[in-house]
Amino acid sequence: MTTTDTPLTEVLSAKQAKDFATHLDLHTAGDLIYHFPRRYDERGEHTDLRRLEIDEQVTVLAQVQGIAVKPMRARKGNMLEVTIGDGSGATLTCTFFNQAWRERELRKGVWGLFAGKVTDFRGKRQLNGPAYQLLAADATQDDAAAEIEEFAGAMIPVYPAAAAVPTWTIAKAVAKLLETFEPPDDPMPAAVRAKRNLGGIGTALREIHRPSSDEALYKAKHRLKWDEAFAVQLTLVQRKARAAAAPGTARPRGENAGEGLLAKFDAGLPYELTEGQRAVGEEIAADLSRPHPMHRLLQGEVGSGKTLVSVRAMLQVVDAGGQAALLAPTEVLAVQHFRGISAQLGALGRAGELDGDSAGTRLTLVTGSLGAKARRAALAELADGSAGIVVGTHALLYEGVDFRDLGLVVVDEQHRFGVEQRDALRAKASRPPHVLVMTATPIPRTVAMTVYGDLETSVLSQLPRGRSPIASHVIPAMDKPAYLDRAWVRIREEVRAGHQAYVVCPRIGDGPEDEDAPPPDNEPARRPPLAVTEVLPLLEEKYLKGLRIGMLHGKMPPDEKDAVMRTFAAGDLDVLVATTVIEVGVDVPNSTVMLIMDADRFGVSQLHQLRGRVGRGSAPGICLLHTESAEGSAARERLDAVASTTDGFKLSEIDLEQRREGDVLGASQSGKHSHLRLLSLIRDEKLIKEARAEASELVGDDPDLSRHPALAASVAALVDPDRAEFLEKG
Repeated sequence: MTTTDTPLTEVLSAKQAKDFATHLDLHTAGDLIYHFPRRYDERGEHTDLRRLEIDEQVTVLAQVQGIAVKPMRARKGNMLEVTIGDGSGATLTCTFFNQAWRERELRKGVWGLFAGKVTDFRGKRQLNGPAYQLLAADATQDDAAAEIEEFAGAMIPVYPAAAAVPTWTIAKAVAKLLETFEPPDDPMPAAVRAKRNLGGIGTALREIHRPSSDEALYKAKHRLKWDEAFAVQLTLVQRKARAAAAPGTARPRGENAGEGLLAKFDAGLPYELTEGQRAVGEEIAADLSRPHPMHRLLQGEVGSGKTLVSVRAMLQVVDAGGQAALLAPTEVLAVQHFRGISAQLGALGRAGELDGDSAGTRLTLVTGSLGAKARRAALAELADGSAGIVVGTHALLYEGVDFRDLGLVVVDEQHRFGVEQRDALRAKASRPPHVLVMTATPIPRTVAMTVYGDLETSVLSQLPRGRSPIASHVIPAMDKPAYLDRAWVRIREEVRAGHQAYVVCPRIGDGPEDEDAPPPDNEPARRPPLAVTEVLPLLEEKYLKGLRIGMLHGKMPPDEKDAVMRTFAAGDLDVLVATTVIEVGVDVPNSTVMLIMDADRFGVSQLHQLRGRVGRGSAPGICLLHTESAEGSAARERLDAVASTTDGFKLSEIDLEQRREGDVLGASQSGKHSHLRLLSLIRDEKLIKEARAEASELVGDDPDLSRHPALAASVAALVDPDRAEFLEKG
């Protein structure tokens, strides 16, 4: 009998077990049984070469009769042509591009099974890049028949594989494993299985690998998706329950509502809060008033006023005797926040200064570039409590940065911080502080439910009055080069009208990879992305000659970056050529136009964030998306989608469709591969909601799952300790 704990060395040969461990990270029978197929091929019946039809999906049993490697005419590389025949006189050509290594195994005289779609090339029938399985030299007719049945059956599982461990090797190993495999006790509570019409775990694990029918495969997938969704939701619900019960310090509003910093701040606002800001403010105020730490996620469209909401929360905490810290991911953003909040607070943030309000507090900035004297002064204000609000970067996390009474941690653009960094700041409080995490990247509902499900969620979608609309247009430089010429003219027109512009590039230009560069698309090889250091001289000497142009990127010294931003914000530069360092937090209301070079090199959410830097004043904003991608390509369709709407939540769904869900689920931050192999955050929203409801009910009745030990063990297996920690601290 083989169980999930059985080492693969007891199931497979020593060499195979080593290959599976080395190349696929599979060590036990459980690892292999949960290594699910990524898809299922339908090869069709074994076909006679004489009866092949164009566009038919076929599997043929044939012998290699000839092989040749030829250079390709239209592009670099070689083409491998393999001629196969079945003894009837008919032949078929199999072509492989830039895979000359296959010549070593596709030797003349070898028999094998070849599967693919029949195409026609200059009157010759061929299979382009077919899947194949070669037969052993001593294979009998019965062996060949068995191989055909296995290879050309109705549904053939195709596994995530490696060059050294191809999919059919995995399929054979799974078949061998299933002969002796004893499934574990079903961890899913019987009541949930009955209510949700879920099959047993043993049947599901067999059918996912060897489906007897389409219906059986659907039921198997549905059951195993439930296991994954239920495990994550149970973990999140447990975390949320523990957080709600954890001891904290209440930071309620003052008894006299008209007194205190928050009341003075509200009274001095030159505009009314939006309905959304008021509603979210009340939610946060209620959380802060409870003797348990707040854990809230604030999502807000670009320019929706999240920072103002966070300032009001921080002032409530200061009124209640505590301190608040705002953690920003970059020094540029930290300085922007500091200046913006300073302007909003006015005299209320300058207690102790000649023009300060004696009943106010002090606002302090802590960054890595502070001089020794300024740093000592700032840290002293934190330690003695005179600084009620501190804005900082990772420098806040360093040893020696101590608070008198840290009551609230606000994390801006939380996805840019790792678990340990966020936790390090919380650890500086004597009791767990309240936590507000903010993002201007709209999060699809299923992601919010699956990644941030232990947080309460607030959404700001309403823009403040007076904020101008942003029009976006794609500039197809290859198809219509005149459009790019017109874009430079448009920038000049905006500058003549007294406005300013951004030109954004994907790369700095100091090397092949830069910290600011977005990940490249999975597209054919093409020229390197445009760089700031390459584009700047072209603008100065040709396209925008005569305008005042500055440069900004992440590798510049902090004081130099700060000087550039100050100059641009003061209106002393017409155009700023920058990387994505301006993506969040940069607020220059006079900027009305942005040209994003090689826009197809950026993600959807990143483009949405970038264009939020324009249209922040009373004049309309324009965002121009430059690309050399062909019409009809995936990259072009993505840009067309961005240009078609300013609805960030709609764009977030498009973004999710194009990203690896393991990344979305935090695998890149936890350092582990995602254990969610089947669950789709796009297609399985209803299932995730149902799993959330069942998890809430079960944890409410059995908080530690002590009455469901098999389920607790299953959760531990599917949500490994690092992943659980990521979810807990998120």
